[in-house]
Parts: sequence; structure tokens; C-alpha cells
Amino acid sequence: MITVETRYEHVILDENRVAIIAGTKTKVIELVLDMLAYGWSPEELQFQHPYLTLGQIHSSLAYYWDHQELLDEEIERRLKAVDQMQAQAAPVPLIERLKMQELI
Repeated sequence: MITVETRYEHVILDENRVAIIAGTKTKVIELVLDMLAYGWSPEELQFQHPYLTLGQIHSSLAYYWDHQELLDEEIERRLKAVDQMQAQAAPVPLIERLKMQELI
């Protein structure tokens, strides 16, 4: 795999120019999604991802804040793709029965 170093000590770009936490297979955007979805602090992110150091986490978050517009666009693209897949998916029989019984 070809990687490109960035000015962030613990962040590299893979061959597709996706930001990865150096020494792992974890994408920066995955860590950011945890932070945004759950409101986790860097310390909580480390607790949830014990294989990451606080240095890796802070470096990844710095990368996010410096590239927020680009990463937020990627997050929005992913959310739209999920919405589209859900809209195209066949109904789940259990969910349909629960809806008919007004349980959900």
C-alpha cells in the first residue's frame, strides 16, 4: 500500500487519499464519527479504542478540524448512501408486523 505522510504526526493518506491513523487500519473519519455521534472526548475515544494513543487521537482530531469541510462532506455522502440503501431495501417482515400492531 502506498501512503503519503501529512504534517500531522499520526495521520497518513492511503493510495486513495483517505486519512488513516498511522500504524493502524483505522480511518480518521471513523474516529470523528464516534466523536460526533456520541459526544466522546479524546479520553473517552481512547477508552473505546484502547489500541490508539492520545497522541494519535489528538492528531486525528486536529486533522479533522483543519479539513472539516471535506470530511463533513464525506460524512454527508455516507449518510445519503445509507438512506438510499434503506429506501431500496425490502421491508423486514418483523418490522412490518410490529408496525401493524402499533408497537413501533
